[in-house]
Amino acid sequence: MNNNIVEIKKVDERATIPTYGTIDSAGADLYAVLDSELTIKPGETVLIGTGLAMAIPQGYVGLVYARSSLGTKKGLAPANKVGVIDADYRGEVKVSLHNHSKENQTINPNERIAQIVFTPYLKVDFLEKEELSETIRGEGGFGSTN
Repeated sequence: MNNNIVEIKKVDERATIPTYGTIDSAGADLYAVLDSELTIKPGETVLIGTGLAMAIPQGYVGLVYARSSLGTKKGLAPANKVGVIDADYRGEVKVSLHNHSKENQTINPNERIAQIVFTPYLKVDFLEKEELSETIRGEGGFGSTN
């Protein structure tokens, strides 16, 4: 990224610019833009806006992860587990929160609802082959390495 800068635009004046909890935090907190508190029922998924659009540099991706405190204390986590914000997307960043708990959970306006991590990615070309190279592991899948 150019000098580690991600250009950001408020698409809602109530939006909060993402913040890092500590100097070594990998993820920057994303904040809910809501008119009032929002109740999420058990098993329900809601889409919550952040009021922000971003210009992520080409070759990078914004990955939206759960905040550990929401997951452990409220059972709330992104419904898609990890949201992918591509470099060419310019719309509002939204978080799809799912309530995994057995109780109603409340999100307040301007509450931290997720975190975003920016990382480079490798774009590849796919080459179809009849056979792949052999490895010690081979086709050993889930649990094969204990």
